[in-house]
Amino acid sequence: MEGKVREMREKSEKGFFWKWGKLVYRFRWITLLLSLLLFVFFAVFASKAEDLFKDNGMIPYGTESDQGDKLLREDLGFPASSLMVVYKSDKLNLTTEHSKEQILSSVKGLENFSYVKDIQFVNTKRVGDDKGIQALTITLTLTENEAEEKYSEIKQKITKPDGMTFYLTGQPALLHDFHTASEKDLIKAEKIGIPIAMVVLLVVFGTLVGAILPIIIGLTSIIITMGILYFLGLHIEFSNFLPNIVSMLGLAVGIDYALFIVTRFREELKKGVSIQEAIGMTNQTAGESVVFSGFAVVVGLSGLFFIDLNLFFSLALGGIIVVAASVMVSMTLLLSLLSILGHRVNKLRVLPKSWEDRNTEKTWLKVAYAVMKRPITLVLVTIAGLVFFMFPLQDIKIAVPKAEILPPVYESRAGSDLFKEHFDQKEANPITIVVQTKNSVWDRETIEQLDNYIRKVEDVPNVGNVTSYLSAIETASLDQKIATLQQEQVQKQISENKLVGNKIALVTITPNVLPNNKKTEELIRELRALNSEDLTTYVTGKTAFDFDVAQTVKDGILKTLGFTMGATFVVLLFIFRSVILPLKAILMNIFSLGASLGIVVSVFQHGYFADWLNVSSIGYISTALPVIIFGVVFGISMDYEVFLISRIMEEYERTGDNERSTAEGISKTASLITSAALILVSVVGAFIFTDIELIKALGLGLTISVLLDATIIRIVMVPALMKLMGPANWWAPSWIKTNVIKITPPKDLERSKKQL
Repeated sequence: MEGKVREMREKSEKGFFWKWGKLVYRFRWITLLLSLLLFVFFAVFASKAEDLFKDNGMIPYGTESDQGDKLLREDLGFPASSLMVVYKSDKLNLTTEHSKEQILSSVKGLENFSYVKDIQFVNTKRVGDDKGIQALTITLTLTENEAEEKYSEIKQKITKPDGMTFYLTGQPALLHDFHTASEKDLIKAEKIGIPIAMVVLLVVFGTLVGAILPIIIGLTSIIITMGILYFLGLHIEFSNFLPNIVSMLGLAVGIDYALFIVTRFREELKKGVSIQEAIGMTNQTAGESVVFSGFAVVVGLSGLFFIDLNLFFSLALGGIIVVAASVMVSMTLLLSLLSILGHRVNKLRVLPKSWEDRNTEKTWLKVAYAVMKRPITLVLVTIAGLVFFMFPLQDIKIAVPKAEILPPVYESRAGSDLFKEHFDQKEANPITIVVQTKNSVWDRETIEQLDNYIRKVEDVPNVGNVTSYLSAIETASLDQKIATLQQEQVQKQISENKLVGNKIALVTITPNVLPNNKKTEELIRELRALNSEDLTTYVTGKTAFDFDVAQTVKDGILKTLGFTMGATFVVLLFIFRSVILPLKAILMNIFSLGASLGIVVSVFQHGYFADWLNVSSIGYISTALPVIIFGVVFGISMDYEVFLISRIMEEYERTGDNERSTAEGISKTASLITSAALILVSVVGAFIFTDIELIKALGLGLTISVLLDATIIRIVMVPALMKLMGPANWWAPSWIKTNVIKITPPKDLERSKKQL
């Protein structure tokens, strides 16, 4: 058996990856030149890409709220976008006529812009007695993206009244501030993450040349990806979150993949082989591992496609491209650089050679055997600890983020906070029902149908005030209303107020509950379930939009989970040729993900350590966050699982001893996986200190997941469960082992003496 396995390995050593490595070595200068030309080409367009990413990614296209909103704009002429200016004074009463005149004078310059449709004071009911607050709405004929482009032009024309300060807010202002924050966040994260990653790499390699290569690969992958996304962005609308995700993933996986390849190359050189042979074996082992790892991450990200929101589509596509770019750059540019550098990869030493020659395998070997001496106790204790951190998930509150996604230092967030504090949010966030009629809204039959429908609406729990063009007529009986509505002057006035179109009527509901209340969700469901007979109704408005966003995520989440876990299981089944090992890998991933999400909920919803992390908005978790963390982490976590289990599998095939192969596999991969995890944590963790709350939460969730996966899961759960399951670890149906084409597992990156 052992001789057969050895023969099989010898044949596989001259396979595709070996030949690819030798080919790159042979044409190393051409490969380097082509890689540089490709880099320069995409770099020219990469800087322009971010300007194309305008969509907020959270518009539920095709849903009832979206259809209703389109009818409001197309049939009733509702504005495509609007801005709000919130004025504040600590001394003046801004509700007086004199103050209002000053405020109107401050926006007089906007009258010169053809796209400014109307300027009106907000008539929403006030909360409290503070009269030092005033707000007006500027309606525009521009879309939100077009309005954002005009943001600076608009703001310059607004003057500051004496004794007042003002804040420009609204969706276009939020988009503008988000882009500003996004650019600052990327620079901040790279300033924090790259130096820390560089320090880790210097410790790993001990030389400046070896350490800087992974940084080059990570940055190159990002720039190529952004260049590709520029051309795609000319035809596809991408979410404005995309640059952050591309930067986060590109640096993390790009540096990690290069770390594996450079480490293996230096190890091969130490054996005294030629540079050509070293490149071939490096690619046959580390290169193959990188391809498998990249595929695992791509599988994890692909599940996001099942959620029909542009945010998830953008993150999935952008993530897949940057991971694919990282693999491609590692297999071309990096291999060509190593081929040219040869032994010079060890130049510019910054740490003593003795540091590099240290051997930590014995330490990790002892740890593995110590864990396997008491597997049941350690598994139970570890699971109990992970479940403890998962407890906050039982009362998780999911909501669509608005201005709270930015810290209060941004004007749009500060203005939004002031408005929410001083104006009735129930009235400011009405539920709008767009009613399509078969006949004219002035027909008696239509009026009777609408009156009957409104009576049903009024009977729904938590419905407050209901207004329509029928309530605009102050008469007691329906017959009197019908008679009045036949008057041409009345019809003209109602139409000018945008309450009706030819076959469109507007019904506005002020709910008795706040927008983020669960009862509001129930209200929307009940309104949509009403029998409207011959009327077609669309329940829309901001609250309905948020409801549809959340519902879209819920509708797709089971498909996302099912696809990701199912596809991962199949991939690992063929890699490991075992049923138990893939199931354990998925189960452990679920535990680490659940614990990390529980910690995120504790911080961002309950506010624990929020001040330390500069979290300015607590009380809920962004609708998108759990799914994004799942998609990204599930793929990245499988990297380490593939590296570790593949090495254990190789040892088991050689010895047939489950316990020994587990200990050997852990000891021979521990240092490298630890280094890779530290680099990933330094890059991803840097985003915790950025401004955008969603990115901050994503950074925290990914950091915790990777730390748990690289420590508790790998050091405790893997050896303990391997010990408990024994030979059952390697069971699989015979057709998996014999009748299916064998997929060679990624070789261990350090099968001889480690240099770490």
